[in-house]
Amino acid sequence: MTNHIAFIGAGNMAGALIAGLIADGVPVERIIATDPAADKCEALRAATGIRTLQDNRAAAAVADIVVLAVKPQIIREVALELAPQIQATRPLVISIAAGVRCDSLQAWLGGRVALVRTMPNTPAMIQSGATVLYATPLVSDAQREQAESLMRAVGLTQWIDDELLMDAVTALSGSGPAYYFLVMEAMEAAACELGLPPQTAHLLTLQTAFGAARMALESSDPPQTLRARVTSPGGTTERALQALEQGGLRDLFRRALEAARDRSVELSTDIEGA
Repeated sequence: MTNHIAFIGAGNMAGALIAGLIADGVPVERIIATDPAADKCEALRAATGIRTLQDNRAAAAVADIVVLAVKPQIIREVALELAPQIQATRPLVISIAAGVRCDSLQAWLGGRVALVRTMPNTPAMIQSGATVLYATPLVSDAQREQAESLMRAVGLTQWIDDELLMDAVTALSGSGPAYYFLVMEAMEAAACELGLPPQTAHLLTLQTAFGAARMALESSDPPQTLRARVTSPGGTTERALQALEQGGLRDLFRRALEAARDRSVELSTDIEGA
């Protein structure tokens, strides 16, 4: 990637993306970031060597790609501020603001903008994220590649063709890390009740989760096949899985994802109506 990239917002996700881009070989002189907080700018500049500003429009003026990395609650204000510059230079705009639909961003930015909406999740901050992207019709094939390359700096990327699916993405990968943390929390607590020391329960839980995830990532088989391989008939794993199934685990996860999806829709409406 040889484009000049401006990050509007210097929070954790912007910092993760910038670190990933630098690790991928993007020269620091091609990256700029802004934030109204001088201390955030200074910390990011010291950590990465990139140029930082407190002027959003000045940063956008020198960029081929503008990444909107501000909180959803203030993105309308920021987009309206940037609109004259975006209309003048026509960069690719990438939004990582959760719950903000493309129609709203287009309106705030002045319309006819090459816009990509993305949904990264928090493991992106350790370059292990899962990011889904949606491109509006004005985005060219080359710009799609630029957006994918940028987001791939912090993990896996996947495209969707229907923006409405972003609410389901939010429910699955956006909120998903918390589901796994809850499962790990529950397993640790149960292991302690069975008599294991807390530190042992903690380490075994983490390594088991890591090992299972790595096996799934490195295998071409679906999870149900991997599960069957470690479930001996009449064994301990089978008995445990029976207890989970009888407890309605699958229905619980279905209801959890539906609840998260519905809340994502509500939040989008709240943000755009503010």
